[in-house]
Amino acid sequence: MSRARAFVLLLVVQAICALIFVLDILLSVIGISPVPLAWSTRELMEIGALIGLLLGLVFGAMLVWRNFADLKAAHARLDRASGAFLDLLNARFDEWGLTAAERDVALFAIKGLSVQDIARLRDTSEGTVKAQTAAIYRKADVSGRPQLLSLFIEDMMGNARSGESGAQPDAAPTPAQISRAQS
Repeated sequence: MSRARAFVLLLVVQAICALIFVLDILLSVIGISPVPLAWSTRELMEIGALIGLLLGLVFGAMLVWRNFADLKAAHARLDRASGAFLDLLNARFDEWGLTAAERDVALFAIKGLSVQDIARLRDTSEGTVKAQTAAIYRKADVSGRPQLLSLFIEDMMGNARSGESGAQPDAAPTPAQISRAQS
């Protein structure tokens, strides 16, 4: 049974069980006497409702516990992916021979910050940041930020594909190769 169906079934059972208790109390308060039931039937009905509520509590706790475990696993996968991306960035930065300042600027550019924001964060002029981004693009053999980003996206997609199949995927042309071929 899927988790969504389990939640729905759990809610329906708990709603029915709670309704039995609530209706009994409301009818007593209002003064409306329901159809008389034998005490044994009434007791069995209330015991059934109690069992339903307790089962709902137990199964609900199990589902919540399982969801927390899934959330923890998802966070672990995200942490691994973040680490892999950072490793990929550092490997490319080393390959291109970026200076420490260029690494900072490249990282900020990849995060999507504007030249003005990067200059403010690094406490440098916008001209310096523009010169550093030009040097980064030249060393990476790309023409701008979109192509720089696409290099990393392609690398991550290639790593994911090669990790799944165990084989190296066919190399797709990089944006820099495409732009060179078009010129």
